[in-house]
Amino acid sequence: VPIRIDQRGVGTLTIDRVWDGRAVFRLDSDVRFLTMVANLIGQTIKLHRVVARDRERLMAESHRLQKELSELKPASANRKKVLVDGIVGDSPALRALLDKINVVAKSNAPVLLRGESGTGKELVAKAIHELSNRAKRPFIKINCAALPETVLESELFGHEKGAFTGAINSRKGRFELADKGTLFLDEIGEISPAFQAKLLRVLQEQEFERVGGNQTIKVDVRIVTATNRNLEEAVSRNEFRADLYYRISVVPIKLPPLRERRSDIPQLAHEFLRRFNCENERDLTFDVSAIEVLMHCGFPGNVRELENCVQRTATLAAGSAIGQHDFACSRNECMSAILWKGNTVTPPPPRGQPIVPLPILPRSSAPIEAPAESPAAVDIDEGEYSESMDGGAVPERERIVQAMERSGWVQAKAARLLGLTPRQIGYALKKYNIEVKRF
Repeated sequence: VPIRIDQRGVGTLTIDRVWDGRAVFRLDSDVRFLTMVANLIGQTIKLHRVVARDRERLMAESHRLQKELSELKPASANRKKVLVDGIVGDSPALRALLDKINVVAKSNAPVLLRGESGTGKELVAKAIHELSNRAKRPFIKINCAALPETVLESELFGHEKGAFTGAINSRKGRFELADKGTLFLDEIGEISPAFQAKLLRVLQEQEFERVGGNQTIKVDVRIVTATNRNLEEAVSRNEFRADLYYRISVVPIKLPPLRERRSDIPQLAHEFLRRFNCENERDLTFDVSAIEVLMHCGFPGNVRELENCVQRTATLAAGSAIGQHDFACSRNECMSAILWKGNTVTPPPPRGQPIVPLPILPRSSAPIEAPAESPAAVDIDEGEYSESMDGGAVPERERIVQAMERSGWVQAKAARLLGLTPRQIGYALKKYNIEVKRF
């Protein structure tokens, strides 16, 4: 019988019978059986050819994708160069920051690093320098808030012999030392208005005179500044020169706080513990519960506070592995919680225990317990709230401030302590002109 694929013959199937003289065979039954077998063979051959054709198509597609990926490898290699020593993490916020650093480093424009304390502004400034064409030149740094104005002027511009008492020799300043390189001015928002005018001329003209000298010195320095202050508000209050602000804020870069890159906490914690082990010849590790504790901490002091927490816990750890109960917060001994929430606040309880609101104490000796939140409080409008707050024996502004301090300046928590709604506590803050602290 023929073997067909879509009515096209591709082969034949034959069979020979041996007749012993006793059995009775019917030719039509044998033909019908062989035809069924031949059809199955034809379908199998067709399926095999379809699979082979698809495999060839997929292999061609795979080769095309590999070629496209090979063309993208140079761009990927450039992104990897952004990772410099000291910058740890792989969160989207950090990757976006590193990509921006890689672009900014290629120019000579002044950079202003903005961010909270402890976010690593000095590391970012060093990364900008190391990724720039000035990498082989000096990277000089100075903290403007750590020195008085007279000393800061001498440190930045240098001085001549005899310029002041104790100046027995001429001395180069940081601007001269950073020539052809990068100068990092940390805490730029803390310098006085008088010194801001002196610094502005150097940034504009790239020239200055040493203290006690009259020779003009020209330099080629890239300026990177950093601050955790709100310079826009300082400019509006005439505390910071607007022209200096525009000069240093050509390329502003916002550094994300640790709470916006929480996925980097485990990697940072392991890096800090590795450094601790190397410095102290120990072999400590984290267990799963320890990482869970760190992931649920606020860390208002950002990476610096995380590093201090790891070092403190590792120093006091009794065993070879750091667990949940080795952390100070599990024993209500976390001093950072008291620092950030106010001295009148008890640190948060260990994980798993309920947080019990503390009563707001008036000036009298009798404590007033915090009323429970009731559904009726939701329906009180701003006028009713104002009338209810004005008739108390305790000054309501002080009572609200106490509640905000006890709740870490979280309005929703303060509202629960006072038995109010978040909308009502927001109205009270506005009414009594209470500035909410930001951490």
